Amino acid sequence: MVEYVPQGSREVIEGPLLRHRLQVRFRDCDPLGHVNNAVYLTYLEQARLILWRRQIGLTWSTRAAQGLPRGEGFILARAEVDFRAQVHAGDELEVRLSLGKFGRSSATYEYEVAQTSNGEIVATAKTVQVWFDYDRGVSVPITEELKHKLSRRIDNG
Repeated sequence: MVEYVPQGSREVIEGPLLRHRLQVRFRDCDPLGHVNNAVYLTYLEQARLILWRRQIGLTWSTRAAQGLPRGEGFILARAEVDFRAQVHAGDELEVRLSLGKFGRSSATYEYEVAQTSNGEIVATAKTVQVWFDYDRGVSVPITEELKHKLSRRIDNG
């Protein structure tokens, strides 16, 4: 759960910031018939990108495609996944994404990946993203204003 408390606030955000459902595709599976371990990182990324689009807007990839300066955004620094159960093509999953904590220039996110049919947790994960100036190639501090935006729970509707 989140350890960040906005300056001047006593509110602590608990529970997922986002719940994202997805259908496991045949192409996600390996020759053994279950979702390949590397695909879980894509599921986590998909949830993060949806979260960030709704919280702060994602424009750096659009700007880069237009030949404009990319500005600041997150870069993945660490990922860890614990696998608990097999998942197969056609299964529906829910990725529950929570904010773990902020560092000076980093944000740690925690995840649960669950089967929607029975609620079974099939994987847990943690990622660390660093706020990065893409044009200068250096990490930069996350402002209080940005921390506030990144702490906002997103309605799935």
